[in-house]
Amino acid sequence: MDLHSQLTNLVEVAKTRHKDAGDMGVNIVQTISRETGAERIRCLKLVIEAMVSEAMFVVVARQVLNEVVSQIQKLPKDESKLMSVFLVDKLQVRLVSFEEQTCSIRVYLAQIYENEEDWRGAALMRCGIPLETGQRNYSADFKLDMYLHIARLFMHDEDHVQAETYVNRASLLQNDTQDNALKMMFNMCYAHMLDFRRRFIEAAQRFMEVSNKSYVPEDKRCVALEHAVVCTILAAAGRTRSRMLNTLYKDERCQRFRSFQILEKMYLERIIRQEELRDFASSLQPHHCATTSDGTSILERAVVEHNLLSASRLYNNIKFSELGRLLNIAAAQAERIAARMISEDRMQGRIDRIEEIVYFLEANAMPVLDDRIRKLCVHANNIFSMIEQEHPTWTSSKLAALSATEAVVE
Repeated sequence: MDLHSQLTNLVEVAKTRHKDAGDMGVNIVQTISRETGAERIRCLKLVIEAMVSEAMFVVVARQVLNEVVSQIQKLPKDESKLMSVFLVDKLQVRLVSFEEQTCSIRVYLAQIYENEEDWRGAALMRCGIPLETGQRNYSADFKLDMYLHIARLFMHDEDHVQAETYVNRASLLQNDTQDNALKMMFNMCYAHMLDFRRRFIEAAQRFMEVSNKSYVPEDKRCVALEHAVVCTILAAAGRTRSRMLNTLYKDERCQRFRSFQILEKMYLERIIRQEELRDFASSLQPHHCATTSDGTSILERAVVEHNLLSASRLYNNIKFSELGRLLNIAAAQAERIAARMISEDRMQGRIDRIEEIVYFLEANAMPVLDDRIRKLCVHANNIFSMIEQEHPTWTSSKLAALSATEAVVE
Protein backbone atom coordinates (compact mmCIF):
# COMPACT_ATOMS: atom_id res chain seq x y z
CA MET A 1 0.00 0.00 0.00
CA ASP A 2 1.49 3.38 -1.03
CA LEU A 3 1.77 6.29 1.38
CA HIS A 4 -1.25 8.17 0.03
CA SER A 5 -3.45 5.12 0.61
CA GLN A 6 -2.05 4.64 4.12
CA LEU A 7 -2.80 8.24 5.05
CA THR A 8 -6.31 8.03 3.61
CA ASN A 9 -6.94 4.86 5.61
CA LEU A 10 -5.52 6.57 8.71
CA VAL A 11 -8.09 9.39 8.39
CA GLU A 12 -10.92 6.86 8.20
CA VAL A 13 -9.70 4.85 11.21
CA ALA A 14 -9.27 8.07 13.23
CA LYS A 15 -13.00 8.78 12.94
CA THR A 16 -13.88 5.83 15.17
CA ARG A 17 -10.70 4.46 16.83
CA HIS A 18 -8.38 7.24 17.97
CA LYS A 19 -5.90 5.01 19.80
CA ASP A 20 -5.51 2.61 16.88
CA ALA A 21 -5.17 5.51 14.46
CA GLY A 22 -2.45 7.07 16.61
CA ASP A 23 -0.46 3.83 16.68
CA MET A 24 -0.87 3.44 12.91
CA GLY A 25 0.41 6.98 12.33
CA VAL A 26 3.44 6.43 14.56
CA ASN A 27 4.28 3.19 12.67
CA ILE A 28 4.03 5.04 9.34
CA VAL A 29 6.47 7.73 10.53
CA GLN A 30 8.92 5.13 11.88
CA THR A 31 8.80 3.26 8.56
CA ILE A 32 9.47 6.46 6.62
CA SER A 33 12.46 7.29 8.86
CA ARG A 34 14.17 4.15 7.57
CA GLU A 35 14.10 5.55 4.05
CA THR A 36 16.98 7.69 2.77
CA GLY A 37 17.56 11.01 1.05
CA ALA A 38 14.92 12.81 -0.97
CA GLU A 39 12.32 10.02 -0.60
CA ARG A 40 12.39 10.31 3.18
CA ILE A 41 11.98 14.09 2.98
CA ARG A 42 9.09 13.79 0.51
CA CYS A 43 7.23 11.24 2.63
CA LEU A 44 7.67 13.17 5.88
CA LYS A 45 6.28 16.31 4.23
CA LEU A 46 3.22 14.34 3.07
CA VAL A 47 2.62 13.05 6.62
CA ILE A 48 2.96 16.56 8.09
CA GLU A 49 0.52 18.03 5.58
CA ALA A 50 -1.97 15.24 6.31
CA MET A 51 -1.71 15.78 10.08
CA VAL A 52 -2.30 19.54 10.00
CA SER A 53 -5.29 19.26 7.64
CA GLU A 54 -8.79 19.86 9.00
CA ALA A 55 -9.78 16.28 8.05
CA MET A 56 -7.50 14.73 10.70
CA PHE A 57 -8.62 14.52 14.33
CA VAL A 58 -6.41 16.69 16.53
CA VAL A 59 -5.88 13.97 19.17
CA VAL A 60 -4.43 11.60 16.56
CA ALA A 61 -2.48 14.33 14.78
CA ARG A 62 -0.74 15.40 18.01
CA GLN A 63 0.46 11.86 18.71
CA VAL A 64 1.79 11.42 15.16
CA LEU A 65 3.46 14.86 15.10
CA ASN A 66 5.21 14.13 18.38
CA GLU A 67 6.79 11.15 16.61
CA VAL A 68 7.63 13.31 13.60
CA VAL A 69 9.45 15.81 15.85
CA SER A 70 11.34 12.96 17.48
CA GLN A 71 12.41 11.49 14.12
CA ILE A 72 13.41 14.90 12.69
CA GLN A 73 15.90 15.31 15.53
CA LYS A 74 17.58 12.05 14.47
CA LEU A 75 18.08 13.05 10.83
CA PRO A 76 21.37 14.30 9.37
CA LYS A 77 22.00 18.00 10.07
CA ASP A 78 20.91 19.44 6.70
CA GLU A 79 17.79 17.28 6.45
CA SER A 80 16.91 17.97 10.07
CA LYS A 81 17.08 21.73 9.56
CA LEU A 82 15.08 21.56 6.31
CA MET A 83 12.30 19.49 7.87
CA SER A 84 12.24 21.63 11.02
CA VAL A 85 11.68 24.80 8.99
CA PHE A 86 8.94 23.04 6.99
CA LEU A 87 7.19 21.78 10.14
CA VAL A 88 7.33 25.18 11.88
CA ASP A 89 5.75 26.79 8.82
CA LYS A 90 2.94 24.23 8.62
CA LEU A 91 2.18 24.29 12.36
CA GLN A 92 1.89 28.07 12.38
CA VAL A 93 -1.46 27.81 10.57
CA ARG A 94 -2.95 25.77 13.43
CA LEU A 95 -0.86 27.06 16.32
CA VAL A 96 -3.64 26.79 18.92
CA SER A 97 -4.16 23.07 18.20
CA PHE A 98 -0.47 22.12 18.24
CA GLU A 99 1.18 24.27 20.93
CA GLU A 100 3.25 21.45 22.43
CA GLN A 101 4.62 20.34 19.05
CA THR A 102 5.27 23.98 18.05
CA CYS A 103 7.23 24.57 21.24
CA SER A 104 9.34 21.41 20.80
CA ILE A 105 10.29 22.00 17.18
CA ARG A 106 10.95 25.73 17.67
CA VAL A 107 13.29 25.08 20.58
CA TYR A 108 15.10 22.45 18.50
CA LEU A 109 15.39 24.68 15.42
CA ALA A 110 16.52 27.61 17.58
CA GLN A 111 19.34 25.41 18.89
CA ILE A 112 20.42 24.68 15.30
CA TYR A 113 20.52 28.42 14.53
CA GLU A 114 22.42 29.04 17.76
CA ASN A 115 25.04 26.43 16.85
CA GLU A 116 25.43 28.24 13.51
CA GLU A 117 25.80 31.54 15.46
CA ASP A 118 22.68 32.93 13.81
CA TRP A 119 21.75 34.72 17.04
CA ARG A 120 18.82 36.70 15.63
CA GLY A 121 17.34 33.66 13.89
CA ALA A 122 17.56 31.65 17.13
CA ALA A 123 16.00 34.47 19.16
CA LEU A 124 13.10 35.02 16.74
CA MET A 125 12.44 31.26 16.61
CA ARG A 126 12.05 31.16 20.39
CA CYS A 127 9.97 34.36 20.33
CA GLY A 128 7.38 32.49 18.26
CA ILE A 129 6.51 30.19 21.17
CA PRO A 130 3.17 31.44 22.63
CA LEU A 131 4.21 31.57 26.29
CA GLU A 132 1.58 34.13 27.32
CA THR A 133 -1.12 33.97 24.64
CA GLY A 134 -1.45 30.20 24.22
CA GLN A 135 -3.74 27.75 26.00
CA ARG A 136 -0.91 25.72 27.56
CA ASN A 137 0.18 26.51 31.10
CA TYR A 138 3.94 26.84 31.27
CA SER A 139 5.77 26.82 34.60
CA ALA A 140 7.38 30.01 35.87
CA ASP A 141 10.82 28.37 35.57
CA PHE A 142 10.23 27.43 31.93
CA LYS A 143 9.09 30.93 30.97
CA LEU A 144 11.90 32.57 32.94
CA ASP A 145 14.48 30.36 31.25
CA MET A 146 12.96 31.09 27.83
CA TYR A 147 12.89 34.87 28.33
CA LEU A 148 16.48 34.94 29.57
CA HIS A 149 17.65 32.74 26.71
CA ILE A 150 16.00 35.07 24.20
CA ALA A 151 17.53 38.11 25.93
CA ARG A 152 21.01 36.59 25.74
CA LEU A 153 20.58 35.80 22.05
CA PHE A 154 19.54 39.39 21.30
CA MET A 155 22.54 40.61 23.30
CA HIS A 156 24.82 38.46 21.13
CA ASP A 157 23.17 40.10 18.12
CA GLU A 158 23.82 43.57 19.64
CA ASP A 159 20.07 44.30 19.69
CA HIS A 160 19.94 45.84 23.15
CA VAL A 161 16.38 47.16 22.83
CA GLN A 162 14.87 43.72 22.23
CA ALA A 163 17.14 42.21 24.89
CA GLU A 164 15.88 44.70 27.45
CA THR A 165 12.27 43.84 26.58
CA TYR A 166 12.79 40.19 27.51
CA VAL A 167 14.91 40.96 30.58
CA ASN A 168 12.02 43.10 31.83
CA ARG A 169 9.60 40.22 31.24
CA ALA A 170 11.93 37.92 33.13
CA SER A 171 12.10 40.38 36.04
CA LEU A 172 8.38 39.76 36.70
CA LEU A 173 9.11 36.05 37.25
CA GLN A 174 12.46 36.09 39.07
CA ASN A 175 10.87 35.95 42.53
CA ASP A 176 8.82 32.88 41.56
CA THR A 177 11.81 30.59 41.07
CA GLN A 178 13.97 28.68 43.53
CA ASP A 179 16.42 27.61 40.82
CA ASN A 180 19.81 29.14 41.60
CA ALA A 181 20.99 28.74 38.02
CA LEU A 182 18.06 30.83 36.78
CA LYS A 183 18.69 33.44 39.48
CA MET A 184 22.31 33.72 38.39
CA MET A 185 21.30 33.93 34.71
CA PHE A 186 18.83 36.72 35.47
CA ASN A 187 21.35 38.76 37.47
CA MET A 188 23.94 38.38 34.71
CA CYS A 189 21.46 39.36 31.99
CA TYR A 190 20.27 42.36 33.99
CA ALA A 191 23.87 43.44 34.62
CA HIS A 192 24.70 43.11 30.92
CA MET A 193 21.63 45.20 30.07
CA LEU A 194 22.84 47.96 32.42
CA ASP A 195 26.27 47.67 30.83
CA PHE A 196 24.79 48.08 27.33
CA ARG A 197 22.88 51.16 28.51
CA ARG A 198 26.15 52.64 29.87
CA ARG A 199 24.94 52.57 33.46
CA PHE A 200 28.35 51.20 34.36
CA ILE A 201 28.38 51.61 38.13
CA GLU A 202 25.00 49.89 38.51
CA ALA A 203 26.21 47.12 36.20
CA ALA A 204 29.42 46.73 38.21
CA GLN A 205 27.44 46.41 41.43
CA ARG A 206 25.24 43.69 39.89
CA PHE A 207 28.26 41.78 38.56
CA MET A 208 29.91 42.09 41.97
CA GLU A 209 26.82 40.60 43.65
CA VAL A 210 26.97 37.57 41.33
CA SER A 211 30.70 37.11 41.97
CA ASN A 212 30.02 36.83 45.72
CA LYS A 213 27.16 34.29 45.52
CA SER A 214 28.24 30.94 46.96
CA TYR A 215 25.88 28.96 44.70
CA VAL A 216 27.46 30.36 41.52
CA PRO A 217 30.22 28.14 40.03
CA GLU A 218 33.73 29.49 40.52
CA ASP A 219 34.39 30.10 36.81
CA LYS A 220 31.16 32.09 36.47
CA ARG A 221 32.03 34.12 39.56
CA CYS A 222 35.39 35.06 38.05
CA VAL A 223 33.73 36.10 34.77
CA ALA A 224 31.25 38.28 36.68
CA LEU A 225 34.05 39.85 38.72
CA GLU A 226 36.05 40.69 35.60
CA HIS A 227 32.96 42.34 34.10
CA ALA A 228 32.64 44.34 37.33
CA VAL A 229 36.23 45.58 36.98
CA VAL A 230 35.71 46.65 33.35
CA CYS A 231 32.46 48.46 34.12
CA THR A 232 34.03 50.27 37.09
CA ILE A 233 36.95 51.47 34.95
CA LEU A 234 34.52 52.78 32.32
CA ALA A 235 32.24 54.47 34.87
CA ALA A 236 32.15 58.20 35.44
CA ALA A 237 34.67 59.38 38.04
CA GLY A 238 33.23 60.26 41.43
CA ARG A 239 32.54 59.05 44.97
CA THR A 240 30.43 56.03 43.92
CA ARG A 241 33.12 54.76 41.59
CA SER A 242 35.78 55.38 44.24
CA ARG A 243 33.91 53.11 46.66
CA MET A 244 33.66 50.43 43.98
CA LEU A 245 37.37 50.74 43.17
CA ASN A 246 38.14 50.28 46.87
CA THR A 247 36.06 47.09 47.02
CA LEU A 248 37.56 45.60 43.86
CA TYR A 249 41.17 46.51 44.64
CA LYS A 250 40.93 44.70 47.98
CA ASP A 251 39.54 41.57 46.28
CA GLU A 252 42.58 39.36 45.64
CA ARG A 253 40.87 37.62 42.73
CA CYS A 254 41.19 40.81 40.65
CA GLN A 255 44.97 40.55 40.54
CA ARG A 256 44.79 37.82 37.87
CA PHE A 257 42.94 40.02 35.35
CA ARG A 258 44.57 41.96 32.49
CA SER A 259 42.72 45.04 33.67
CA PHE A 260 44.26 45.01 37.16
CA GLN A 261 47.05 47.48 36.27
CA ILE A 262 44.48 50.11 35.25
CA LEU A 263 42.32 49.27 38.27
CA GLU A 264 45.30 49.77 40.59
CA LYS A 265 46.21 53.15 39.10
CA MET A 266 42.65 54.35 39.38
CA TYR A 267 42.42 53.20 43.00
CA LEU A 268 45.72 54.90 43.89
CA GLU A 269 44.57 58.04 42.00
CA ARG A 270 47.56 58.08 39.67
CA ILE A 271 47.61 59.73 36.25
CA ILE A 272 47.04 57.17 33.46
CA ARG A 273 48.86 57.71 30.16
CA GLN A 274 47.34 56.89 26.78
CA GLU A 275 49.93 54.23 25.94
CA GLU A 276 49.02 52.32 29.11
CA LEU A 277 45.48 51.77 27.83
CA ARG A 278 46.26 49.81 24.66
CA ASP A 279 46.23 46.33 26.17
CA PHE A 280 43.08 47.04 28.16
CA ALA A 281 41.29 48.67 25.20
CA SER A 282 41.91 45.59 23.02
CA SER A 283 39.92 43.44 25.47
CA LEU A 284 36.79 45.62 25.43
CA GLN A 285 33.52 44.57 23.80
CA PRO A 286 32.28 46.46 20.69
CA HIS A 287 29.67 48.52 22.57
CA HIS A 288 32.38 49.73 24.97
CA CYS A 289 34.19 51.33 22.01
CA ALA A 290 31.25 53.56 21.06
CA THR A 291 31.82 57.30 20.59
CA THR A 292 30.24 59.78 23.00
CA SER A 293 28.58 63.09 22.10
CA ASP A 294 31.86 65.00 22.40
CA GLY A 295 33.63 62.74 19.91
CA THR A 296 35.68 60.72 22.42
CA SER A 297 35.29 57.03 23.22
CA ILE A 298 33.75 55.84 26.48
CA LEU A 299 37.16 54.70 27.71
CA GLU A 300 38.85 57.98 26.78
CA ARG A 301 36.19 59.99 28.61
CA ALA A 302 36.47 57.80 31.71
CA VAL A 303 40.27 58.12 31.78
CA VAL A 304 40.19 61.90 31.24
CA GLU A 305 37.75 62.29 34.14
CA HIS A 306 39.93 60.03 36.31
CA ASN A 307 43.05 61.99 35.44
CA LEU A 308 41.27 65.25 36.24
CA LEU A 309 40.24 63.86 39.63
CA SER A 310 43.86 62.72 40.19
CA ALA A 311 45.09 66.19 39.26
CA SER A 312 42.76 67.68 41.87
CA ARG A 313 44.73 65.73 44.50
CA LEU A 314 48.07 67.07 43.20
CA TYR A 315 47.26 70.74 42.55
CA ASN A 316 45.57 73.49 44.50
CA ASN A 317 44.83 75.29 41.22
CA ILE A 318 45.83 75.04 37.58
CA LYS A 319 45.44 77.09 34.39
CA PHE A 320 43.09 75.76 31.70
CA SER A 321 45.98 75.50 29.25
CA GLU A 322 48.14 73.51 31.67
CA LEU A 323 45.22 71.25 32.55
CA GLY A 324 44.59 70.60 28.85
CA ARG A 325 48.23 69.60 28.34
CA LEU A 326 48.10 67.34 31.38
CA LEU A 327 44.96 65.60 30.15
CA ASN A 328 46.13 65.62 26.51
CA ILE A 329 43.01 67.52 25.37
CA ALA A 330 42.15 71.08 24.36
CA ALA A 331 42.02 73.71 27.12
CA ALA A 332 38.36 74.53 26.37
CA GLN A 333 37.42 70.85 26.62
CA ALA A 334 39.31 70.52 29.91
CA GLU A 335 37.31 73.49 31.27
CA ARG A 336 33.99 71.93 30.18
CA ILE A 337 34.80 68.59 31.79
CA ALA A 338 35.91 70.25 35.03
CA ALA A 339 32.76 72.39 35.11
CA ARG A 340 30.54 69.34 34.55
CA MET A 341 32.23 67.28 37.27
CA ILE A 342 31.99 70.16 39.76
CA SER A 343 28.33 70.83 38.94
CA GLU A 344 27.52 67.11 39.31
CA ASP A 345 29.26 67.09 42.72
CA ARG A 346 31.79 64.52 41.51
CA MET A 347 34.70 66.86 42.23
CA GLN A 348 35.13 69.70 44.72
CA GLY A 349 36.30 72.98 43.29
CA ARG A 350 35.46 76.23 41.52
CA ILE A 351 36.32 77.85 38.19
CA ASP A 352 37.55 81.38 37.54
CA ARG A 353 36.82 81.98 33.86
CA ILE A 354 38.34 85.47 33.88
CA GLU A 355 41.72 84.21 35.09
CA GLU A 356 41.18 80.83 33.33
CA ILE A 357 42.02 78.89 36.47
CA VAL A 358 40.45 75.84 38.13
CA TYR A 359 40.68 75.88 41.93
CA PHE A 360 40.50 72.48 43.61
CA LEU A 361 39.18 71.94 47.12
CA GLU A 362 39.89 69.02 49.39
CA ALA A 363 37.11 66.45 49.71
CA ASN A 364 36.33 67.65 53.23
CA ALA A 365 36.73 71.38 52.49
CA MET A 366 33.12 72.05 51.47
CA PRO A 367 31.54 70.71 54.70
CA VAL A 368 33.97 72.89 56.70
CA LEU A 369 33.09 75.94 54.58
CA ASP A 370 29.35 75.24 54.98
CA ASP A 371 29.77 75.02 58.74
CA ARG A 372 31.60 78.37 58.84
CA ILE A 373 28.83 80.04 56.80
CA ARG A 374 26.21 78.61 59.15
CA LYS A 375 28.05 79.88 62.22
CA LEU A 376 28.44 83.34 60.61
CA CYS A 377 24.68 83.50 59.90
CA VAL A 378 23.86 82.50 63.49
CA HIS A 379 26.26 85.14 64.82
CA ALA A 380 24.71 87.86 62.57
CA ASN A 381 21.22 86.86 63.71
CA ASN A 382 22.27 87.16 67.37
CA ILE A 383 23.65 90.68 66.74
CA PHE A 384 20.37 91.69 65.09
CA SER A 385 18.39 90.40 68.10
CA MET A 386 20.54 92.45 70.47
CA ILE A 387 20.05 95.62 68.37
CA GLU A 388 16.30 95.02 68.27
CA GLN A 389 16.17 94.77 72.07
CA GLU A 390 18.10 98.03 72.56
CA HIS A 391 16.43 100.05 69.77
CA PRO A 392 13.02 98.53 68.94
CA THR A 393 11.54 101.67 67.30
CA TRP A 394 14.55 102.25 65.07
CA THR A 395 14.65 98.56 64.06
CA SER A 396 10.93 98.52 63.19
CA SER A 397 11.25 101.63 61.00
CA LYS A 398 14.25 100.19 59.18
CA LEU A 399 12.49 96.84 58.57
CA ALA A 400 9.36 98.67 57.28
CA ALA A 401 11.49 100.77 54.91
CA LEU A 402 13.29 97.63 53.67
CA SER A 403 9.96 95.85 53.05
CA ALA A 404 8.62 98.84 51.09
CA THR A 405 11.78 98.92 48.95
CA GLU A 406 11.47 95.17 48.17
CA ALA A 407 7.80 95.63 47.23
CA VAL A 408 8.69 98.41 44.75
CA VAL A 409 11.42 96.20 43.17
CA GLU A 410 9.01 93.28 42.73
